[in-house]
Amino acid sequence: MAAKANRSRVAVARRMETKLPRALAGLWQRWLAAALLGSVACLALPPFAMAALMLPTFVGLSLMLAACRGPAGAFALGWSFGLGHFVAGLYWVGTAFSVAGVAPPAAPFAVLGLAAANALFPGIALLATYLARARGALAAVVLATSWTAAEWLRANLVLGGFAWNLLGYVWVDSLAMLQTAAVFGVYGLSWLTVLAAATPAALVSEQHGWRPLVLCCGLLAAAALAGTVRLPDADSAVVEGISLRLIQANITQYHKWQPERRADNLRQHLTLTATPGATPSVVIWPETATPYFLADEPKIRERLGAAVAPGGLLITGAVRGEKVSGDHMQIWNSLHAIDDHGDLVATYDKFHLVPFGEYMPLRNIFDLVKLSHGETDFSRGPGPVSLLLGRLPPVSPLICYEAIFPGNVRSEDDPPAWLLNLTNDAWYGISTGPYQHFQQARVRAIEEGIPLVRVANTGVSGVVDSLGRVVASLGLGETGVIDAPLPVARGDTLYVFWRDWPLLVLCLFVLMQARRKRGEA
Repeated sequence: MAAKANRSRVAVARRMETKLPRALAGLWQRWLAAALLGSVACLALPPFAMAALMLPTFVGLSLMLAACRGPAGAFALGWSFGLGHFVAGLYWVGTAFSVAGVAPPAAPFAVLGLAAANALFPGIALLATYLARARGALAAVVLATSWTAAEWLRANLVLGGFAWNLLGYVWVDSLAMLQTAAVFGVYGLSWLTVLAAATPAALVSEQHGWRPLVLCCGLLAAAALAGTVRLPDADSAVVEGISLRLIQANITQYHKWQPERRADNLRQHLTLTATPGATPSVVIWPETATPYFLADEPKIRERLGAAVAPGGLLITGAVRGEKVSGDHMQIWNSLHAIDDHGDLVATYDKFHLVPFGEYMPLRNIFDLVKLSHGETDFSRGPGPVSLLLGRLPPVSPLICYEAIFPGNVRSEDDPPAWLLNLTNDAWYGISTGPYQHFQQARVRAIEEGIPLVRVANTGVSGVVDSLGRVVASLGLGETGVIDAPLPVARGDTLYVFWRDWPLLVLCLFVLMQARRKRGEA
């Protein structure tokens, strides 16, 4: 039985090879083409959001997968696609080396290493699809399922997970399609995206005719229609008595930690805070905006408190430090809330740290220097929390890329009414990275059904309501302030209720069915 199935698979592969262009006759040519398709697929993601490019990239990938004659070739094809995809999507990581002054020649190797590691997951997805031996439209279903499962694993496993550039983000320019995230999260959008993009390959392979393609178009139309119906229902209600002022000082990373510039950097934030206009009840500065250990600096806290209105608050990012023994100090990447008297009223410590940036994995084995300022690794906070700050609704603070992790941005025991994301993307200059970061954080508002306030050192800063609409924003590389009210929370979504469980069950069911059909072949 197995020998017969293998002969059938080889026969299908040979037939599919005849449908490929002659330029793709060899394995190396296909792997190179897959890498090129992977890089083109990046144009479907923010900031370009050319979602239509998913169609040629995944049709091409599906056809080359059908022509594979063995599991090793299928994995290599997926890995090649992933390598091209992540090199093009994560090139901006290399700029952090120049900014940090850490051996700029090492930047290309860091980007290639990060891309090669992340490319393992597309490789696993195509390997699983190959082993399922599905054909035609069923192959598209299995590929969508395997790809989404691999994305989930990538976001939750190695080194704390890396949930960057999930394929569901190709819809950031379609607010109606993004509403699907309120039901199935961004992973559900990824599944639907890959399914729709890969299904047309069934026409080339002469399997099932036009019906699967019509069904996929119907699913996309239904999702868009449901999102469109959901949007007009929205109002523009805001929290009464709360006015926010977001400060974007646009300080370059090179100048941020220079000792001689610390006082000037603080003064620049205070000057922007005093900008004439509305009197804000809450002033918010970005990640590590205050270059001092505020707990040990009462005079600086008094200056910060004096910058806000009576009864108001100033929220700022800062490094927090405590001596634990002798000269050894433990540090955290933190958020502090300071009242008008200069008192610290709340503190939050970042829990999802950036490997190689805020801590060095395997430090006991490799004595390497992390990219962020100082030699001491940052310590982890306890996890998502909700803070009660004066008259503000309860808030879930998030620092830097903590906002990119679906389903892990809030306390389940103490639900917040809004998300506050402080970040510093100056590491990555004028590149696609900060735009990608903002759009990914924006989708969390839709998933959770609560607004997002994002304050970045160099941009993009903004206020996003619970439907993902950008109420106010300040672009990358701009200096200025945003005065805006706080949108009202819409309320818990279905995604909050069941998180990723329906999708994971679907993945398990599809892969089990594919395995059963493989056994029957």
